[in-house]
Formats: sequence, C-alpha cells, structure tokens
Amino acid sequence: MADDLLTARALNRAVLARQLLLDRSSLPVPQAVEAVAGLQTQYAPSGYIALWSRLAGFRRADLTEALHAGAVVQSWAMRCTIHMTSAADHPVLCAAVREARRAWWRRTVIGRQEVTEDDLVAAAGAVRGYLAAGPLKQAEIQRRLAEDGFGKAVWPGVQLWVELVRVPPAGTWEQPRAHLYGLAPDPDPEPDVAAARAHLVRRYLRGFGPASTKDVASFCGWTVTEARAVLAGMELRRFRDESGGELLDVPDAPLPDPEMPAPVRFIGQWEAILLAHARRAQVLPEQHRGKVFSTTMPRSVPTFLVDGQVAGTWRFDEERAAVGWEPFAPLPASAVVEVAAEAERLTEFHRAG
Repeated sequence: MADDLLTARALNRAVLARQLLLDRSSLPVPQAVEAVAGLQTQYAPSGYIALWSRLAGFRRADLTEALHAGAVVQSWAMRCTIHMTSAADHPVLCAAVREARRAWWRRTVIGRQEVTEDDLVAAAGAVRGYLAAGPLKQAEIQRRLAEDGFGKAVWPGVQLWVELVRVPPAGTWEQPRAHLYGLAPDPDPEPDVAAARAHLVRRYLRGFGPASTKDVASFCGWTVTEARAVLAGMELRRFRDESGGELLDVPDAPLPDPEMPAPVRFIGQWEAILLAHARRAQVLPEQHRGKVFSTTMPRSVPTFLVDGQVAGTWRFDEERAAVGWEPFAPLPASAVVEVAAEAERLTEFHRAG
C-alpha cells in the first residue's frame, strides 16, 4: 500500500524527533538517556554535548551529578563500546547483549592470544575480589592480574565475564579518561534474557526507528538471525523504504511530518545517529562520511547539522575559549546566522562552570 512507504526525509525526521534533536526536551537526564537508547561515550565529554543539544536548560553539572549519584552509569554495553545508560536500564541491557559479546570474543580473540575461556572466568573471579573493597584504576587491576599469573590478553575479555562500571569522577567532563572501575550492582532478580532482548529492541526502535532487521542486529551486536528471532515475538508496525526494504517499528513512536523544519544542532564525537545502524536516516551524507570517520583519526570529528544533515565540523578553541566551525560547502545566509548563534550558545556551555 502506498501509505506504508517512508521516504528518506521521513526517516530523517523520525530519527531526529526520537533523538530529541527537533525540539529540546524537558526530560530528566536518566530518562533522556533512556529515550535515545543510551549515549555512546568512548570520549566522555561527547555525552555532555549530546545532552546539551537535546535538553532545554542542560548544565554540565546535571550529567556529572547523575553519574555521581549512580542514576546514570558508564560501562561496556552494545557492541562492546562504552555507553552511558540509566541505572535502571543497565542490568537489563547487559543481560540482552552478554552472550553475544562473549560469542564475539570467542570468535575473534580466544585461541589467537593464548587465552582460554577458563582463563577469563578465573580472571573475572579475581577481579571481583580486587574490587570487593572499592573501585580501582585500570592500571592497578592489570598489575594485580599480572601478579596473579594472568597474561595481558585477559584484561579486555574479563569485562565480558564480570560486569564493570566506570566510577566518577573518571569518565566525566572534568576527567574524561574512564579508567576507574567498580563492580556493577548484582541485579535482584536477574533479568530474564528473552525479556531483556525485547526491551533493548524497543529502546532501539524508540530511539532510532523505523529500522530494518539488519539495523537492529548492528546496534545490538547480534547476528541477523538473533535479531530476527527477537523481533518475531514482538508487536510491531511495518513500513517499507524507497528501495522496497522492510522497516519495523514499535506501535506508538512518533513519525513527524517530513517537511517539519530541523534546527541547527551541534553534536560530538561518536554520535550514534551517524553510525551504520542509523544510515537509513541520511543524517550523515555519504560524500562526507570520510571527513567525519577516518582510520587516521583516533575518534570521529564533532559536526553540526543543518536541515537534519551534517553540514560541517566544529571544535572548541581553548586559546580563544570559543567554538569555531567550518562548513563542508557554502551555506545559505539564513543557515549561517543560525549556525553562528548555536555556536555562540555552545561556547557559553563550554565556558560555564
């Protein structure tokens, strides 16, 4: 039927709306983090930029306080990358991806670095013991593992056999390096794995949908077969994209008017709307992808959006204490004014205590 077609522009506006990038939200920080399916934060300050662009009146202290209070936690999550998630979501998301992460480690590492799964189970038990008295820095954990006879290869894998969280002030705006570790609280009761996987899919579709089965698998770190099995048990809306591919969605998520204006927004490194699982929304035009993600750069480049698409890059100049920006191509005069005004607001955010 004609009305089940979603154009690229419709998908763009849907993702922007669900990511709180069309209108700044008044949600509390933990609920905002849930709404956008977590914040990818290999570089901790990017989480602050993400929330500044999404929440009305957001202050850096709002996220720092949520991290110190434990309302938001930072840990390995989907795809074995560092995410900020709400404390309520954390054990559920861990249950949803735990076996997939371990399976990935078995395929890619075990047997290649003279480390076995038994080694990782034993090392995980040792790490639980080290952290029983409180958080430790990564270097200290690694030193103790070496003293106890574990090889260097166990440390990354250990994090898949014992749930660890980054402990503030490490992993905050003021101290970006997330190198202080503690034990995640033991959930009671332990989440049901099937329910946890469905919860993660709902979080993803509410934050990034409508999406394909492949997109779901990419975000969650599952195989397409695993994603298809979870989706089969859910009540979903079905659409098609311009190439005829099937898109899935939760029943009540917003689908705004494709012609709705999209304001200028500044986003940070590793912003999830630019990654492969959200490619259908075309927030990052393909001709610009190599300017944002490159194997020669340790992390992606901060960017700004004009009319819902990446239109250039920005950075905070420490010497000038100001945000500078550079478009990929000449912008309309009205967009220049809007970008400059948003850059000034972001400058004030950086300068604020």
